[in-house]
Amino acid sequence: MPARRVAVIGTGYVGLTTGACLASLGHVVVCADADPHKVERLREAQVDILEPGLPETVRDALDADRLDFTGDTAAAVAEAEVVFLCLPTPMGAGGAADLAAVEAVAAQIRDVLPPGCVVVNKSTVPVGTCERVAALLGRDDVAVVSNPEFLREGRAVQDFLHPDRIVIGSADRDAARQVADLYAALDAPLVLTDAASAELTKYAANFFLAMKLSFANNLATVCERFGADIADVTEGIGRDPRIGSAFLRPGPGWGGSCLPKDTHALLTVCDLAGVDFPLLRATIETNVAHQRQLVDRVAAACGRAEDGSLHGVRLALYGLTFKAGTSDLRDSPALSVARLLRERGAELTAYDPALREERPDLSDLVELVDDPVRAAEGAAACLVLTEWPELRDLDWAAIAARMAGHEVHDFRNLLDPDRLARAGLSWQGIGRADAPTRVA
Repeated sequence: MPARRVAVIGTGYVGLTTGACLASLGHVVVCADADPHKVERLREAQVDILEPGLPETVRDALDADRLDFTGDTAAAVAEAEVVFLCLPTPMGAGGAADLAAVEAVAAQIRDVLPPGCVVVNKSTVPVGTCERVAALLGRDDVAVVSNPEFLREGRAVQDFLHPDRIVIGSADRDAARQVADLYAALDAPLVLTDAASAELTKYAANFFLAMKLSFANNLATVCERFGADIADVTEGIGRDPRIGSAFLRPGPGWGGSCLPKDTHALLTVCDLAGVDFPLLRATIETNVAHQRQLVDRVAAACGRAEDGSLHGVRLALYGLTFKAGTSDLRDSPALSVARLLRERGAELTAYDPALREERPDLSDLVELVDDPVRAAEGAAACLVLTEWPELRDLDWAAIAARMAGHEVHDFRNLLDPDRLARAGLSWQGIGRADAPTRVA
């Protein structure tokens, strides 16, 4: 297929990945962003998002003159054949998605869009947003299409270039085909549908993943009660192709930039539509209850089981980002657990390998340090909250020497219990009654 002229509005995680990857497929792409400092850095291939392969993809596209960045949104869309809206849709009042950024850009570009242009909602938006954007544009000669993203942080470039499906929704099949043609070089199943179905597909996918995680966390508690091993149980059920092994690892709850806001947004629109969705509500409530249960466990281990207070108790946290391989802290379950600990009065010191150079201001919550051994100074217990592989190879003997206590609460089941025992530490995972004796 011939190269198309594409504009991408927004250079966040989704927008930058979309723009750079479309350019890598041979299209000519202009990405617009309201932050002039960010635009200048991106023009120099300075990518501030920690995402494997993304800096190289941006640099290669810039060198090939297929990618450019601008702060002028009107100029970006003036000659575009396809315009992607990759804008933030954070959780708003009452849990609904906040569409202010999408609506503002629609009003900004409506008079400068070329006739025949196709506007694509790439942002995660509620059902009916395509119709809303079309009404705001007020252009009979401009079609609006839904094309939700299914990108995993830490694998975004890989997921874009090797997708397991491409979903495109619109009542205008010609416009939908124009968007599909952008992906012609990719070998992936294409789902062509209406806009409402495409919009709902994204929310339904994230809800299902959140549901599997809540299930795994609840199942871990069942395993502990009956002396079963969560790793073996999830392997046993995950090998059933009807279930699958993905998203069955227990942890400190689910979070990130998508699952919390999307589950709440779906629940909100269902409530407004008069649709009862108890499974969705239970999925959210289970996540919150699970995190409180983990904090209760820490309090009990510190001898505070009666009142649950952690006043004066120092704890070391290992990992704050919502998952390994990213520096993203948005709705991180690690931070959710940290807030619950602080509410109980705990004093927190944290180490995260992704936050050694990029030091966000978390001073109201934790003391962030760049030395994992220093993080353990005077700690009654250590908590592993993010599944960074490098945490396995820390000097746990040196950490033990700095601690006041000896407990390690491994809420990712990441560490080797025997190695910790040799360092003089007591390991406690999730869904494991004890450090298990494995059968060879």
